[in-house]
Amino acid sequence: MILHKQFMITYFSTKDGKTITRKATWTEGCKYFTSKVGNHMMTYFDMDAQGYRTAKSSWTVRYL
Repeated sequence: MILHKQFMITYFSTKDGKTITRKATWTEGCKYFTSKVGNHMMTYFDMDAQGYRTAKSSWTVRYL
């Protein structure tokens, strides 16, 4: 990911039971990691909510 470059992220939220699309940016606090149970995770900064969110397992990124 490119630091401070805006993008759209789309993923399925198991919590909400629907597909989510958000305007986001990559900051120093963002990261890729593997959870304790083996899920691929990505923490990104949500531009609309002004906070960090985490996508699990599968996501799509489109740069703006």
